[in-house]
Amino acid sequence: MERIWFDETPDRRGSGCMKWDEAPNADVIPLWVADMDFKTAPNVIRALERRVEHGVFGYTLLDDDYFHSLTEWFASRHDYFFERDAVIAVPGVVPAISAIIKALAPEGSGVIVQTPVYNCFFSSIRNNGCKVVEAPLQRVDEADGTFSYRMDFDALEKAASRSDVHLMLLCNPHNPAGRLWTMEELEKVAAICRENNVTVVSDEIHCELTRPGSEYFPYGKIDRSAIICLSPSKAFNTAGLQIANIITPDDEIKEKVNRAVNINEVCDVNPFGPVALKASYTEEGYEWLCALREYLWANYEMLLSRFRNELPQCPVARLEATYLPWVDITALGISANEIEERLLKEAHVWVNCSEMYGDEGYIRINIATSHLRLDEGLSRLIAWLKKELNK
Repeated sequence: MERIWFDETPDRRGSGCMKWDEAPNADVIPLWVADMDFKTAPNVIRALERRVEHGVFGYTLLDDDYFHSLTEWFASRHDYFFERDAVIAVPGVVPAISAIIKALAPEGSGVIVQTPVYNCFFSSIRNNGCKVVEAPLQRVDEADGTFSYRMDFDALEKAASRSDVHLMLLCNPHNPAGRLWTMEELEKVAAICRENNVTVVSDEIHCELTRPGSEYFPYGKIDRSAIICLSPSKAFNTAGLQIANIITPDDEIKEKVNRAVNINEVCDVNPFGPVALKASYTEEGYEWLCALREYLWANYEMLLSRFRNELPQCPVARLEATYLPWVDITALGISANEIEERLLKEAHVWVNCSEMYGDEGYIRINIATSHLRLDEGLSRLIAWLKKELNK
């Protein structure tokens, strides 16, 4: 039963789907934007069907069950405790980050990011009149032919000590590096930022998508003055339902953030997001999530094996979390942007280039699709890369 949930993916073409309907032709296999081709958990679908049957979709309030579902999930699953009074509900993590920057980073000030990193961090910073301050991650090449990343704490300390820096955007787990930060690493971040009066905003939208047998460590357990952004949307494939939560236990910070949320007009949620969250954060939702993680990691192992065996010149980053492997394509001597464009045009497979994440020489591949579709996408991608290497 569990495999059927993910092997049988619906046809998303013609459904107003960004991932599929923006493709220039019907033969394209889209392995780019971070949503999954799987139906969400069956109990989430049933909950939404019941809500549709009600037939009235007016302005929405959040009830006690909503806050109980949210706080109980993180307390029981991740040993992360916060009160409902610390929660601000918003339509998404990106609007949340934008509002937080507006609230806490004066115009013209610097905001720290650890590159390569989620592309919307850059736009959220710049759209609020602030400057991107990079504390780049350090690449670590592993003995098994993969590579990974570690934090450069010297670079972070240098960035945090700048007089114009007040805020840091942390990605935990990290997209696109695929790192699941350890408690020790996050404690060092907290110590550096505390010493320099820098407030940490942690985007934890990928927190449930960890390698089976591992768990993420919530940054909010270490730093109670931090602001944590959470959503079930990545794990349960419900991004279009637009529900997320800002967790900020500090009353003074919460007041500032809440005001910015209202100024940015992102204070209202739709009738379906809360329903989906409550259904996701249940035992049945957890059962589905565990099966999903097993399936995703089988896909990652497939990708890793195929690159190792067929294209060892392009090493793959070790994936600890997310469904977005990061692949080194520097051996081709072609920019990642050109590779993305030519793969789409010539091989009919769509990936993301690394320039949008603040780095060069990599592509990001979305493996959250069926085994068969991923296998075909990898065949096209690897064949094209091999052809270019052999020119």
